[in-house]
Amino acid sequence: MSLADRVKAARDTEDVGAGQKTEVKQDLRRKLHYKVVEGLGPTLYSAQMSDAELKLRVMEMLEWALEQEQSVPLARADRMALLQEIADDVLGYGPIDPYLADPAVTEVMVNGPHSVWVERGGRLTKTDTRFVDANHLERIIEKIVGQVGRRIDESTPMVDARLPDGSRVNAIIHPLAIGGPFVTIRKFAVDPFTVDDLVANNTMSEQVASLLKRCVEGRLNVIVSGSTGSGKTTLLNVLSNFIPADERIITVEDAAEVQLNQTHVLTLESRPANIEGTGQVTIRDLVRNTLRMRPDRIIVGEVRGGEALDMLQAMNTGHDGSLTTVHSNAPRDTLARIETMVLMAGMDLPVRAIREQVASALDLIVHVHRLRDGTRRITHVTEVVGMEGDIITLQDLMLFDYGMGFDDNGKYKGRLKATGIRPSFSDHLENYGIHLPAEIFHPEPFAQR
Repeated sequence: MSLADRVKAARDTEDVGAGQKTEVKQDLRRKLHYKVVEGLGPTLYSAQMSDAELKLRVMEMLEWALEQEQSVPLARADRMALLQEIADDVLGYGPIDPYLADPAVTEVMVNGPHSVWVERGGRLTKTDTRFVDANHLERIIEKIVGQVGRRIDESTPMVDARLPDGSRVNAIIHPLAIGGPFVTIRKFAVDPFTVDDLVANNTMSEQVASLLKRCVEGRLNVIVSGSTGSGKTTLLNVLSNFIPADERIITVEDAAEVQLNQTHVLTLESRPANIEGTGQVTIRDLVRNTLRMRPDRIIVGEVRGGEALDMLQAMNTGHDGSLTTVHSNAPRDTLARIETMVLMAGMDLPVRAIREQVASALDLIVHVHRLRDGTRRITHVTEVVGMEGDIITLQDLMLFDYGMGFDDNGKYKGRLKATGIRPSFSDHLENYGIHLPAEIFHPEPFAQR
């Protein structure tokens, strides 16, 4: 055998040995994890015990369980690292804990126990993180949903929940999730984004921020539209913080996500049916109830069904300055979606009557888009002008200039540019003592694509 062959054989032997050692360590971790969970049982979820006491109990149980496993010798450093990993699994959210604590991570996607992906800077990357097995992942899901009074099991295999910091969680398990369970966590920043942050990130320009601030203060009804993950809720948070502090604000959401700094804020959250199939409270029920709560402003986290009719009715009956979000591809599509959602309310209304309600209720559509380079940008600021015949007329006040091309890093160089059109709601804002400077709408040439 040549020297090269002997070196290769030695390396192969080392690789096999390392693989076996890793497998033994994973098996030990699995055994210890199960022993701790079985040994402590309901104590793990007891509200009577403080975090410090619970951590002490878990470490004591781990030390005891490890003493019973004499077949696997461990160095002191390996022993401490293993104990810490299992304690994190039991006490926190398992292997995904480091990503939830990482401010650079905006989304965590668990595609089954052995496949975890994260989003950083708008880009998806696969991690080496793994759960012990599907049961381990399901226990983490049950812990998350149990914290907000939700449940997940074979009779209710899908759930929307949130973490204590407001991060949005969607989970789906067997029998609907083949190869699952699957978990998607949309993280919220510890310090919510401000308008300055969005300007710094090029999501909007100072010119647009100035316009939107005046529109919210002047009690215009604003819809934030966009696709999934485009930053609608973040933008809604920023816009809602322009609301004066002396107004009574009521938010309605599936899972509470809107973060407001004002003092007079009431937060309502929908509730799914219980195990008997009763007790459900929908977004539509809550929107109707807000009208009896003397709101100055109504903020609906997302309109996705029949509540669109109740939202339009509120906007048309003196509740000016309301804000909400809608999934759509463009401002014109937003109107079509709202029409469809109004019909979902079960009211046999003619299309023209629905369009008149929409045209009368809405003032401004702000469309946000996640671009191909991973950045989130406002691409349209569009005014709802009124009706012409059977058609709702729109006019674009600001448009994103795609024709400016890309920089050396593959990022769009384009930005929002004014079209030169002055909005018809200028007089309305003037009545509120809010002046729209002409320079906001100063037209700029658009690059040729």
